[in-house]
Amino acid sequence: MGKFVYQCVNCLKEYEGDKLLYLCPECNKENKAGEPMKGILKVIYNYESLIGEEGISFEDLKEREFIDILPINSRESLSPLKVGNTPLYKKEDNGTTLYFKYDALNPTFSFKDRASDVVSAVAKEHGIDTIVTASTGNAASSLAGICASQGQKAILFVPAKAPKAKLTQILMYGGVIVPVDGTYDDAFDLTLEAADKYGWYNRNTAYNPFTIEGKKTVSWEIYEQCNGVLPDVIYVPTGDGVIISGVYKGFEDLFMLGIIEAMPLIVAVQAEGSRNLIHNLNREIFEIIPSTTIADSISVDIPRNFFMARDYILHYGGESVIVSDEEILDASVELSKTTGLFAEPAATAAYAGYLKQKKEGHLLPNTNALVLLTGSGLKDISSVEKKAVIPSPVAKNMEALERFLKS
Repeated sequence: MGKFVYQCVNCLKEYEGDKLLYLCPECNKENKAGEPMKGILKVIYNYESLIGEEGISFEDLKEREFIDILPINSRESLSPLKVGNTPLYKKEDNGTTLYFKYDALNPTFSFKDRASDVVSAVAKEHGIDTIVTASTGNAASSLAGICASQGQKAILFVPAKAPKAKLTQILMYGGVIVPVDGTYDDAFDLTLEAADKYGWYNRNTAYNPFTIEGKKTVSWEIYEQCNGVLPDVIYVPTGDGVIISGVYKGFEDLFMLGIIEAMPLIVAVQAEGSRNLIHNLNREIFEIIPSTTIADSISVDIPRNFFMARDYILHYGGESVIVSDEEILDASVELSKTTGLFAEPAATAAYAGYLKQKKEGHLLPNTNALVLLTGSGLKDISSVEKKAVIPSPVAKNMEALERFLKS
C-alpha cells in the first residue's frame, strides 16, 4: 500500500492512490439522472504504517504539518493564503458550554476554502492549471480566490439566481462565471460534461474525493483548540453531505491513529425546505423533495454525497434535526446580537439546530456543544433584510434626533 488508497463507499473496492480518480469506475456505471451518486471514493491512509511500533501522537502529526494524512506531497503546494486555523469562540449558555467554530474568517469568507485549497494543491502537483466546479456561490468564489493565489484558471458554473455578493467575489478574483439557467443540480451535471470534453480538473463537491480531505482539517483544529477534549456534540449545517462527511473523516483519522478513543456526537442540521439528506436516511428508495429555502448554500435537491454521509451518520450514531427558515432567521439575529458573529443563513442553520434541541430539552446539563459556522453573513445580505430594517434618514437638527430616539 502506498500513502493512500481510494475505497468505494458502495462496493468497498479499493484503488491505488497513484492516479487521479473521481468515482469508482464500476459503480459509476450504475449512476442515473435524478439520484445521488454511487461510487463515491473515500481516501484511506496507511494508518498501521503511521502508528508503527511506538504509536503516534497529535504532536507528531502537527510537527510534520499533517502531510501524512493529506493527499499531497508537500505543504508548499497549498495556496499562499492563510486557509484554516480559524478562531474558536466560547460562550456559557445556561448550563451549556457552547463553542462557535467561525470559518467565515477563511480567505474568501467560507468553509469551502479548505476543500478548494487541497484540490488546487493536487492539481498543481499534477501539472493541471484549469479547475471547474458547480456551486450555489461559496464553492465557486472559494475556488476563484484560491486559484487566483495559485496562478490557476477557475471556471465556475452557478445558478443564475445565486446571491450577487458571491457572483461579485468570483468576478473580482478573475474567475470565469457560467451562469446556468437552472438549479445547482443542473449546474453540477453540466460541469461533468464540460470537464470531460475539455479536460478540466473537476472540484465538484463529493465527485472529487479530495474535497472531503480538505474539509476534514476543521476536525483537527477543533481537537487542538479544545486541548484534546472534544465537545460532546457538534452541530453541522448539511446540504449535499460533504461538510458533515469531512467533519467525520477528520475525527475518524484521529480515531484510526489511536489519538482519540471515541467519536463525538455529530448532528446534521438541514433546512426544512431542503431536507433531502435527512428525509432519505432510512428510506430504501430515494425521494426528492424540491428545495426552497433562504439557506442557499445548503439548498440541494440531490445530495451528491448522500451515501457516504448516511454511512457515517448511521455507523457512528449521529443525529439529525430539521429547522424552518424562520428559525434560521431568528438564530441569525440571536447569534449576531449575543456574540458579535455574523454568519450567512446556511451557517446559522447549525445554530438554529442547537437552539431547537436545547429548547426541547434534548441536551443534558453541563453539555459541551460546538456549532460550525461555515460562511460570512456578508455573503447573502438579502436573506436577512427583513430582520434588519434600516431606519429612515433623520433631519440634521436636535429636535428631529430627539423624536427619532423616542420612536
